[in-house]
Amino acid sequence: MQMKNNEMIPPEISTEKEGTADDHHERDRRIPNPTDMGCVTVDGRRGTIHCLTIIGQIEGHNELSAETKTTKYEHLIPQLVAIEESSDVRGLLIMLNTVGGDIEAGLALAELIASMRTPTVSLVLGGGHSIGVPLAVSAKRSFITPSATMTIHPVRMNGLLLGVPQTMSYFEQMQERIVQFVADHSRVDTDRYRAIMLEVGELSMDFGKILTGKQAVQEGLIDEVGGLSQALECLYGMMPEDD
Repeated sequence: MQMKNNEMIPPEISTEKEGTADDHHERDRRIPNPTDMGCVTVDGRRGTIHCLTIIGQIEGHNELSAETKTTKYEHLIPQLVAIEESSDVRGLLIMLNTVGGDIEAGLALAELIASMRTPTVSLVLGGGHSIGVPLAVSAKRSFITPSATMTIHPVRMNGLLLGVPQTMSYFEQMQERIVQFVADHSRVDTDRYRAIMLEVGELSMDFGKILTGKQAVQEGLIDEVGGLSQALECLYGMMPEDD
């Protein structure tokens, strides 16, 4: 202790835990933990894999209400970059249970996943609706559980819209981006996907169709019907052997 004006001054107490330089380096490299981002990095049988969850509504440029379960694209983009550049992560498992959301945000995430060198497998749980369809097919291999569904419908927008030709042209361009991406990353062709998107009689007050897990595979959207164990086995098979 130190003396100042005949008073004892207690030493400063640090609340930071001691650790080696390697420990600090390891913490710096770590991808955000589950309580922060709803994701987890685990040591699998053939190496480290990262599990990324995409749930609720995909939030884009506009912030949604606090009562809405959301996946924020500005959170996922840096995670995907970190996974791709990580020397430890050897595979990415994407868990999907989403109602859809912002089109441009969803397509941005889908394009990032599709362009990754890291082995990727997606698993649709519950639902992969609307813009969740491109996200599901963006992985190198896709799975869907038997009870899960996927809703395919034309582009919709909320709020006040101008009924002018330019607005209709914008809708068509946006819809074509989705159709082309899905066709490029699945076994369904553009004509069949448009036909599913424009079906009538199944959705109330809307065009489109709801596909069950088996139907999604039959249509060529998803590769296989399966659950967690099948998706993990597929991912392990895609991961490179240890050096």
